Amino acid sequence: MAIDTKNPETLALHAGYRADPTTGAVAVPIYQTTAYQFDHSQHAENLFALKEMGNIYSRIMNPTNDVLEQRVTALEGGAAALALSSGQAASAIAVQNIAQAGDNIVSSTDLYGGTWNLFANTFKTMGIEVRFVDPADPQAFRKATDDKTRAFYAETLPNPKLKVFPIREVADIANDIGIPLIADNTAAPILCKPLEHGAHIVVYSTTKYIGGHGTSIGGLIVDGGTFDWEKHAERFPMLNQPDPSYHGAVWTEATKPLGPVAYIIKARVTLLRDLGSSMSPFNAFQFIQGLETLPLRMREHCRNTQATADFLANHEAVETVIHPSRHTGEDKRRADTYLQGGYGGLLGFELKAGKEAGRRFIDALQLFYHVANIGDARSLAIHPATTTHSQLSSEERLATGVTDGYVRLSIGIEHIDDILADLGQALKASNG
Repeated sequence: MAIDTKNPETLALHAGYRADPTTGAVAVPIYQTTAYQFDHSQHAENLFALKEMGNIYSRIMNPTNDVLEQRVTALEGGAAALALSSGQAASAIAVQNIAQAGDNIVSSTDLYGGTWNLFANTFKTMGIEVRFVDPADPQAFRKATDDKTRAFYAETLPNPKLKVFPIREVADIANDIGIPLIADNTAAPILCKPLEHGAHIVVYSTTKYIGGHGTSIGGLIVDGGTFDWEKHAERFPMLNQPDPSYHGAVWTEATKPLGPVAYIIKARVTLLRDLGSSMSPFNAFQFIQGLETLPLRMREHCRNTQATADFLANHEAVETVIHPSRHTGEDKRRADTYLQGGYGGLLGFELKAGKEAGRRFIDALQLFYHVANIGDARSLAIHPATTTHSQLSSEERLATGVTDGYVRLSIGIEHIDDILADLGQALKASNG
């Protein structure tokens, strides 16, 4: 049954699945299987040759994962998606799918610490250069580009700076040159639709808001289907020249009967097949459960976070509050342009008494969990300089927006009175 709507509340519940055709089960089953019976030898041959689509092996595809992929594709307005074992796997494969040794990408400096480390260090060992530029100036992406540049990369609502990325401005530059813009939308599902603003590929850590329950690790890549890989064949040989890893397939040709999905099909049947970064069907089931309430949760996250930002901004112990609603000028314009329905569930702040006060604050929290995650239904807190960003040099930490006294909060959906009461007593304790 096709659901003809663009409303996220409905798509999150109905897209990609109505009921199990055999049993009538309304809940998506967990297909906890490794392999699938082929109808006959010709059927098997057709599947491996991509002449028809179907299930081969759960490292590459799975019916439970397929519903998750279809549902997020519908929410994003994309062409197809690929579920992976983690957000880190999604970020890595999104780039490796089109870049190889000797190539480069241009990335925003405003990144999650794990992504920065992947780009600055691990990719370097693979021969892929990452050129970091300040997104405050969109033209910096153009200036850093050469004939070996294969992608632009950004976070829509980057943690920890929380300055919304100029999606349309950079997407226009990307289109002008012939380079795809990859947007990590982990911190702003529902609120931001990067594909609608010109991005070509969207990446998620489903571990965060999409799940919301803090029980499962996963990631997703969504192919917008809008980038013309054939038009820029010289820049993207991995999609336009025979691939020896798949009997010489030219992906832009081999996938035409399936639609504009050359990018995502190649990622599925080569990189996912070879690297094995598969999402388990059980985790896919968990993310489907989270997805069903995502639009409702994001509203409450935004409402509670706004109230918390206002509370902290008026507290005598707080030096600075970092939240999109507190930005001014161009940063505020971008937040209002690209975030619809709220400014997200994250905020940061700095205490006047500095680093040690930050430690005392963290240790005094009672309701908030001290964890390295974001996006749970429950409220979370962490000191990034000594945890999530501790592998970076001091210069790199400052470039990503992390100072020694910075505290990050991920505001949950508890009652706002309880959230503010816990923050209030912890702020009092931070004074020593």
